[in-house]
Amino acid sequence: AGNVHSILPKKSAWTNSYWDEFVSLPPVVPRGPVALLGLGAGTAAHMMLEVWPWIQLIGWEIDPTIIELSRDYFGMSSLEKATELGGSLSVRIGDALSPSATVEGGFAGIVVDLFADGKVLPQLQEAETWLEIAKKLMPDGRIMVNCGGADTPVSLAADTGVSSWVQNPTIKALCSAFPGQLNWK
Repeated sequence: AGNVHSILPKKSAWTNSYWDEFVSLPPVVPRGPVALLGLGAGTAAHMMLEVWPWIQLIGWEIDPTIIELSRDYFGMSSLEKATELGGSLSVRIGDALSPSATVEGGFAGIVVDLFADGKVLPQLQEAETWLEIAKKLMPDGRIMVNCGGADTPVSLAADTGVSSWVQNPTIKALCSAFPGQLNWK
């Protein structure tokens, strides 16, 4: 669909894109494992381990070919080895939304970056999906989401003066699941 799924900058950990935002999650959640739902080639994992080398990441990717290529060309294999401070990435191949995509005690944070054909997965437009994801958190854990796809407008709706993000079906589902608890950029 012409969408960029992952990048690996050569000179800096920073991408100047939404992946940079994910790095802000660890300081605002309890210590514990962080899930990356929609691992891709590991852009977010590279950045998070660069900045937070103690973090335990568990990433789900549905496509085994992406993981194989990521290990060969995106340096994912190095992320699967413990850093000097013990952080690492544990890769899971499978459905990130399945009930088995969890850990005992829950996740400190969950990063949701799930797309197919350049669009947010339709399941993420349902409040019940978000409530199920939230059940996988430990107390005081948080969810961070990328819900802008290739067809997602980001301008102000001229006729209403309301941000078009409010019209985003994923944000509508999040607002329904977690009234008064959202913050978006």
